[in-house]
Amino acid sequence: MCPHVELRAAGLVIFRRVTQCFEYLLLQTSYGEHHWTPPKGHVDPGESDYETALRETKEEAGLSVEDLNIYAEFRRELKYDVNNKKKTVTYWLAELKNSTVQIKLSDEHKDFKWLPLAEAQILGKYTEMAQLLKDCEDFLQSRN
Repeated sequence: MCPHVELRAAGLVIFRRVTQCFEYLLLQTSYGEHHWTPPKGHVDPGESDYETALRETKEEAGLSVEDLNIYAEFRRELKYDVNNKKKTVTYWLAELKNSTVQIKLSDEHKDFKWLPLAEAQILGKYTEMAQLLKDCEDFLQSRN
């Protein structure tokens, strides 16, 4: 891969409503430093970012588009460096329609948690992730 090629990934920030608050789904990777993120993955050739977000969510969490209400108007890009390469991850926001739907992890992940904003921001670890989750919360609060 050429060093000037930007890496692209996409995913969904998935939330559920619990009483008067929102909880966000974070998955713990089974590789590297075992960090926590929403479902996401690399964009395959010929695939749009949105198609990637849906595919990766199905592969990593077992959730299909039928399980979710997707807020297509909420779209955020996180940009950062990974191994001296620029990476852009595009996220959309999605609500789990039925809270009884079971999360089915792939081999890429070893655990998952549903967490309110403050806890999700701590577990998400990175400043960009904390801001993304806050943007989601602000968006949802503005719609209530």
